[in-house]
Amino acid sequence: MTEAYRGADGMFVHLPVVSEEDRQTYARNIVVAVRAARPARVVFSTSGVPADPKTGGAAAALVSGLADIGVSHAVIAPTFYLENLLMPYVIDTVRERGVLPYPIRVDFPASWASHLDVADAVVALFDRPDITGLVSVGQFPAITGPDLAEAFGAHFVQDVVFEHITPEQFRRSVTPLIGEGPAADVAGAYAAMSTLPDRSITPENSAQKLLGINPPPAPPVSG
Repeated sequence: MTEAYRGADGMFVHLPVVSEEDRQTYARNIVVAVRAARPARVVFSTSGVPADPKTGGAAAALVSGLADIGVSHAVIAPTFYLENLLMPYVIDTVRERGVLPYPIRVDFPASWASHLDVADAVVALFDRPDITGLVSVGQFPAITGPDLAEAFGAHFVQDVVFEHITPEQFRRSVTPLIGEGPAADVAGAYAAMSTLPDRSITPENSAQKLLGINPPPAPPVSG
């Protein structure tokens, strides 16, 4: 990685969905490589994982490491990915039963974003080295599960209702896709989120305000 980063005008990095132990290893290696190569600009996406130093974790360690190195960098902070709704268990249940299952409360507002929204923000941040620190990416105002179900219903021209499922149910559904360890970590993250009032971005540090990028007001649905 050091050789790949050296002389780069910019680099984008995010941590994969693997065990937290492996994520910590990746984060340490990235920090070592950036410190040695010192690319001109680094953009890191938390990929929806909290990066607060108080809570710890690999994403927080990487953010802290970049700050300590002192290279020009920005941190993209999405909350939920719309592409999660296209996982087989979710989209198949919508099609077959008219039910949108997801492990968030019915009254839980969230700022959903697409990978495409993140990509737009990354490109813009490479052109705007004057913008540093945290940049939130996602819809504002935040929307709830029933809002998502309504969008699915409009797309499929059928009634779709939202169904809150437990983090454990979600773990079982994603294990065949990402493996036991990562699925357990994802379920743990949703369990922790269940204690929060919402996962909404703040307008002050949003891509809308800082970069002039506005995600679509309703979630795009493929299929």
